Amino acid sequence: MSTVLRVAWRELVATVMTKGFILGILLTPVLIGIMLVFLPALMSTEPPKVDGELAVIDPTGEITNRVRAYLAPEEIARRHEETAAAVKEAMPDGLEPLTGGGIAPGAGPDVVKMVLGTVPEISVRELPAGAELEAEKASLLEGTPQDGGRLALAVVAPNAVTADARGRFGAYELYVREKLDDRIIGEIKDALREAIVEARLRSRGLDPDDVAALVGLPRVKPKAVTRVGEREDTEVLNELLPMAFMLLLMMSTLTSGQYLMTTTIEEKSSRVVELLLSAVSPMKLMAGKITGQLAVGLIVMALYGGMGVVALVSFSMAGLVNPMLVVYLLIFYFIAYFVLGSFMAAIGAAVNDMREAQSLMMPVMLVVMVPWVLAMPISRHPNSLFATVASLVPPINPFVMMLRLTSTAPPPAWQAWLSIAIGVASVFGAVWMAAKVFRIGILMHGKPPNLATLVRWLRLA
Repeated sequence: MSTVLRVAWRELVATVMTKGFILGILLTPVLIGIMLVFLPALMSTEPPKVDGELAVIDPTGEITNRVRAYLAPEEIARRHEETAAAVKEAMPDGLEPLTGGGIAPGAGPDVVKMVLGTVPEISVRELPAGAELEAEKASLLEGTPQDGGRLALAVVAPNAVTADARGRFGAYELYVREKLDDRIIGEIKDALREAIVEARLRSRGLDPDDVAALVGLPRVKPKAVTRVGEREDTEVLNELLPMAFMLLLMMSTLTSGQYLMTTTIEEKSSRVVELLLSAVSPMKLMAGKITGQLAVGLIVMALYGGMGVVALVSFSMAGLVNPMLVVYLLIFYFIAYFVLGSFMAAIGAAVNDMREAQSLMMPVMLVVMVPWVLAMPISRHPNSLFATVASLVPPINPFVMMLRLTSTAPPPAWQAWLSIAIGVASVFGAVWMAAKVFRIGILMHGKPPNLATLVRWLRLA
């Protein structure tokens, strides 16, 4: 056992004390911090202002004036302010500084206003009902959005306000300038929609303001009932939490597994492994290398997981994370790492260089990425038949079960522990297969093995 621990310590030190590991692990959070602090200040908060014309062919005669009123600069500015206020109201108190408020007025750019953009100057011009459509569309090719040229052409259907003989309503067709800002297109579409709906309501003798008051509801913040009281439920963070846990599990597992395979290939290609095998058996060497890289993954998990905990505490959201989830995270990390690490050790022992390893790594990586691709449907429907079955199928069961456990409807405890039991069994199977390949492949050089050769090694060893 002491020999295995010596190998593990050597593997750990040889990995974490390199400049590449230190820069690769520490540089990412540093860059993220720099981006959060300095990038908003460097970004221009005043995108180019758009001035131009919206032409409207309105055979009903009831739409153009309403569109003109909706697109008045003061009305657009008012809607921008209302949107910004609604976003900040919906934002949890701890995250309010990220929207540009809450720390000090003017401390940084208002992110919401940056997204909405500046208020455009859009003049609305009504064209005669018999205007030549192709000639009017040709005007979209002249000038630029900044020089007052035509931005868009709207053609309102004759039955947009009053239904035709068959009882059907029409809408409109919209032609826009190439590469026109999508925010401008959105404003124009909203203006046409609001104008048509208002005209229809008034044609029925209904007041649009009364209808809006009847169908409108203020935004309601749900409150989560816990054993220690009530707290505001953060819907967005509830959706992000499963992704964060699975990403942390996947990142630490893949990082340590990649290092394990890389160091094995380097030692084999440089013939250092021959000196190591003169002192230890192949099984002790493999066990030591897997154990050493296990500690590397734990360091990665502790670093990034600690950053997440600090962020939650600083935003007063630590209550979102059940401490039992941390226990499950560690258990499933051990399972996922031993399975994946065994595969990586076997691949590293079987090939001669990294180029040869790519073809054998591809199936492993594809399997590992399955939970990431299916993360959204699994987290939204954690107790579906597909999610339940996937959480019991190795080697993806650790990742899928973490998605289910961190969702808003976690599975019963017996399913989690059944997944753990299946995972432990898969660990023994993966280590057994890796040991057979490692024992034969670690001293072999020459042509890399294919799948049939690996199967033959498993039968012979």
